[in-house]
Amino acid sequence: MANGGRAQGNQRSTRDPALPVVGRETETAEIMRRVASDRSRSEVLILTGEPGAGKSVLLDLAADRARREGGRVLRAVGSESEAHLGFAGLHQLLRPVLGELDRLPARQRTALRAVLGLGECPEAPDGMLVGLAVLTLVSDLAESAPLLVVVDDTQWIDRASLDVLSFVARRMDSEPVTLLVGVRAAAVLPGLGKGYERLEIGPLSGEAAARLLDRQPTPPTGRTRVRILQEAAGNPLALVELARASANRRLGGSGMEGPLPVTDRLERIFAEQAEFLPEATRRPLLLLAAADATDALMASRGLPEADDKAWVPADRAGLVRQDGPWISFRHPLIRSAVYHAASFEERRQAHLALAELLIEEPDRRAWHLAAATMRPDEDVSAALQRTADRARRRGGYAAAAAALERAAELSPRRADQARLLTEAAVMAVFTGQLGWVEHLAAEVRGRSEDPALISRASLATGQLMTLRRHHAAAFALLTRIAAEAAAAHSPRVLDALAAAAVVRYYSGEESHQQKIEDLLCAMPDSTAGGALRAWVLAVSDPNGAGASLAPALPGLIAAAKDDAGGLTALAIVAWLLDQTALAARTFDEAFDRWQARGSLPDGLGCAVGWAYLEQGRWADARSVAAEIAAVASAAGLDHAEACAHALDATVLALLGEPADARRGAERALVLVDPLESRSVAVSARRALGLAAVAEGDYDTAYAQFRSAFTDDGDPVHYHVSYTVLAELAAAAVRRGRQQDAAELLERSARRLGTGVSARITALLNRGRALLAEPDHAEPYFQAALADDTGEQWPFERAQTRLDYGEWLRRQRRIAEARPLLTAALDTFQRLGARPWIERAKAELRAAGIEAASSVVPSVFTELSPQQQQIVQLAARGLTNREIGEKLFLSPRTVGSHLYRVFPKLGITARSQLRDVIEGTLSGASTQI
Repeated sequence: MANGGRAQGNQRSTRDPALPVVGRETETAEIMRRVASDRSRSEVLILTGEPGAGKSVLLDLAADRARREGGRVLRAVGSESEAHLGFAGLHQLLRPVLGELDRLPARQRTALRAVLGLGECPEAPDGMLVGLAVLTLVSDLAESAPLLVVVDDTQWIDRASLDVLSFVARRMDSEPVTLLVGVRAAAVLPGLGKGYERLEIGPLSGEAAARLLDRQPTPPTGRTRVRILQEAAGNPLALVELARASANRRLGGSGMEGPLPVTDRLERIFAEQAEFLPEATRRPLLLLAAADATDALMASRGLPEADDKAWVPADRAGLVRQDGPWISFRHPLIRSAVYHAASFEERRQAHLALAELLIEEPDRRAWHLAAATMRPDEDVSAALQRTADRARRRGGYAAAAAALERAAELSPRRADQARLLTEAAVMAVFTGQLGWVEHLAAEVRGRSEDPALISRASLATGQLMTLRRHHAAAFALLTRIAAEAAAAHSPRVLDALAAAAVVRYYSGEESHQQKIEDLLCAMPDSTAGGALRAWVLAVSDPNGAGASLAPALPGLIAAAKDDAGGLTALAIVAWLLDQTALAARTFDEAFDRWQARGSLPDGLGCAVGWAYLEQGRWADARSVAAEIAAVASAAGLDHAEACAHALDATVLALLGEPADARRGAERALVLVDPLESRSVAVSARRALGLAAVAEGDYDTAYAQFRSAFTDDGDPVHYHVSYTVLAELAAAAVRRGRQQDAAELLERSARRLGTGVSARITALLNRGRALLAEPDHAEPYFQAALADDTGEQWPFERAQTRLDYGEWLRRQRRIAEARPLLTAALDTFQRLGARPWIERAKAELRAAGIEAASSVVPSVFTELSPQQQQIVQLAARGLTNREIGEKLFLSPRTVGSHLYRVFPKLGITARSQLRDVIEGTLSGASTQI
């Protein structure tokens, strides 16, 4: 049109003056409290309600309030047509501030520009780096004034954008940022569904509904009024629209007939209103309905014959809102009604017209062409494939999978259909949607007999199944794929076995090991060797594979230095083989990239946390657990979430937080079937045992540790159970169960055979020392401490020193006991292991030494895991921005944590942090 209306902009209000806010006093107050100009911390609030309940009106009020008080507002509105466009919601949200991207650190700027389609990158940007870029940008924008981020109709925001929003929401802490999210009541929001306050926008009360009717231009009366109140059921939009229909004498039309839900009834009313519009209005209206939020502007410019007068009938009918040059639908239900009321040919022509306008927007153009195409079309299929490739390179896996699936539907050849569906299944793995992956794999099987394609699609299903709770089915599928690949001499066999080995580890099922060994033997020689084979061997049989793999690990790691996935896999191998220091170093090397292959915890994702725990980096371990738990919970991956809870519960028990440890461990046990997830079951019960030790309840501790073995003394899990042996022995001594524990320990030693790791050897010797007669214990204590490599497990080393020192004191060898007890106490204080600190102090007092009070370490361990990490990095001289890069936090959040931590630690300067970490501040300078 010559002077046509424009689509509504990001920063403009969508509030309809015809919908006064009536009966929402409580909800309005609750929302306004969060957008007050003096707020100094972040807020996240999810508004839920049925269509027409008034969520958008309330969000508009909040945006208006924020602007009036000098705040800044960023907005995005989801639409069905944009749900398959990767990062479309994020682009819409950030469009007004794209000029601010130049202020971001280089790596963050490059990643964010890539996903927004503003720059190229050779591979998919790291999801966490993109999230950090948005977090930093949001923090920078909030420097001058509080920031309000409003996301409406979030059920239609694309998954990639939603993942970024959930990342930012989890890490907003001290930012003056409020995130308000509007979503339909029945919708599921991955990443934002748990842990955030929700405000339900329910039906209006009868009194409020009556007041709203009274405020309409022509308030209904009599029987008509009673009927409207009954039919609207407290829905504000329904009340307004039914009153409008009544005033226009259309109440008796189809829009009011039959027992329809409120939403369907409203759509009928809107469709009827559109039906009576002149053709010159209906055509641009349909074009606007077919367009998404970004290309609606082009839609309004796309009909030269439709001048401003063309919109007047639609405005008068209450379908659109015209504010100066801006035009938008008053409600998403109107858009839906207009679109679906048109014939297929009318809709097709609208999409073709939009495609012509979007020559310079290839992704949107491809989807409009697809919407206009019902028969196979190679050109449109190719356009969607190019769209999928661009989405994949930006990390938009859900968008890529959707485009590939639609490309397959439009491809003329069955072979190409199967290939594209296979690629879609591989991409869909990263969404965590198992049902979608299974559907795509089934479609591949229905369209092809190519074993390579069928194997690859099935493998995608199996890889995602490993992160869920039903491991027997996952293992059966993966080993079948491996067997078929081996028979076909396909290299895919190692990929399938790598995933099967993960299931073997999670399940702990002994029969799985023989199956994996048989398949490895049948594997073609050309696929042997390398990191993947090392992975299969170590994960499925760490004790048997350890002797041959351990010497080769440094070379394999050096060769994989540029391969983030390979580095992560080899770090996990190192952890499994009790090369903990090497594992932690390798994880650190791959830190920025260890989740780069997608937003899901991959393989044995919690291994990095266990390595950090064993090395004494407990705050790091808890941070890993928190991240994996959040991602897994959002994706519905029960087993991965349970692993994270078991890890965190173990650290909490060691820190002396038994109640919290029990809650975490019990949560882990609820999430899995203990018979199908033995690794989680044993780890969780180990945490429960440690929590009992922290409370001095050795009966419970013994029962929990003993549950790591069967009644016959066999390990419940072939790797995790052996880590419990020394704890089991210590609890047995306290409860007079030495004989049972000694038999179990020696049975385990015989089963393990020779070539066990230095760590397990030390644990066995500590257990033997504790269970031996006093006159025979010392050689075992000395053997447990003889190997200097034991220093890489500081807590376990300190436990042995404490036990040995206690034994020496009881033998009246006080002078020999004191250095061991002092060293043990130093380690426990550094780690913050409060129950063991108290025990070591008691032993030192019994040895004639009053342990010096160490205020700083005890206060340090009371900080949150995140605060401990920040203090440690700041003590190394890193700036707030550098710390934020490492921990995926904004610089402001880092600074705020340090501001709160300094008084707790009794310091006033950043230069004193190193002394805090080293525990060298004098008592006088650390008083709080």
